[in-house]
Amino acid sequence: MKSQTSQLKEARYELVEIPEPMGPVEVTVDRRKVLDHAYSEDDYGSWYFGDSPFGGPVGHPLVLANDLLFLFYENYDGNTAQGLHTHEHLTFHSPVRVGETVTVEGGYTEKYERRGQGYVVLEAEARGEDGRLLVRHVGKEIMQTVAGEVTGRNRTAGEQRTRTVIGTVDGSVPPVERARLDAPERAALPERTTVFSQDQMSVFSWAGRGYANVHTDRGKAAASGLDRTIVQAQQQTGFVVSNLVDVFGKSFFTSGELDLRFVSPAFVGDELTTGGAVVGATGDRLDLEIWVDKADGTRTALGWASARVDDDPERPRRLV
Repeated sequence: MKSQTSQLKEARYELVEIPEPMGPVEVTVDRRKVLDHAYSEDDYGSWYFGDSPFGGPVGHPLVLANDLLFLFYENYDGNTAQGLHTHEHLTFHSPVRVGETVTVEGGYTEKYERRGQGYVVLEAEARGEDGRLLVRHVGKEIMQTVAGEVTGRNRTAGEQRTRTVIGTVDGSVPPVERARLDAPERAALPERTTVFSQDQMSVFSWAGRGYANVHTDRGKAAASGLDRTIVQAQQQTGFVVSNLVDVFGKSFFTSGELDLRFVSPAFVGDELTTGGAVVGATGDRLDLEIWVDKADGTRTALGWASARVDDDPERPRRLV
């Protein structure tokens, strides 16, 4: 990251250039980074700290979550950012080895206005030391807004969609614990539940690097009209991915795809549960709907996921 904030732009929609390249940035996925991610997501999977099907420990598929999303901090002062993440599209191609130094590069590719808000599209990818593609990210967010005026509304309303999440399961068919191509349509997926603490949110959203925002700072949240800090959308995404690793196993690291929209806020202390339903099979891939719900039934995120199905039964064990 650039050390001189005076060289950085204020994070305002009108200052965004199209195209606007960012990076490359080198990031070492060392044990500390893996531990920080495990703590922030409450996912201490055995593959991240010991042996894995890939030969030695690998990072969580989304261990580079904010290195991709916060790439714009290369050009903009992160402490002036007041954006809200609305859409995340990820494709996973190869696991990152623990100890590997990866390169993250991308930039803004599009900007547009909708319902009085300025949206930007950031595309980024991470590559390993040998040049192999690890993960691709396309994220959409409202560049600058007052969070309290937007939260509670459907931030993705009005977007063109080629498909719709039905968002229900068929209780008459058995749940599907592990991906298989003959899984019944609308069969329920396993569920995973968590409550993100402020400490977890602060680690995830880089408070330790000096960034104060609606995720890490109650004062910033209050100034945006909120009575509590908001769970970063990308932190919810990592939570979803952890559940998908339980469903698909190693294939999600090499063929996973996730298309997720954020429709309602999740706050510190909210109990969140991620689940989903089988849509069907396309070739050797199983297609799913996925979502995140609060304890009161409010849906915070929804979308689709898929990956190739293989016969390997191994899954990461939960160490904690």
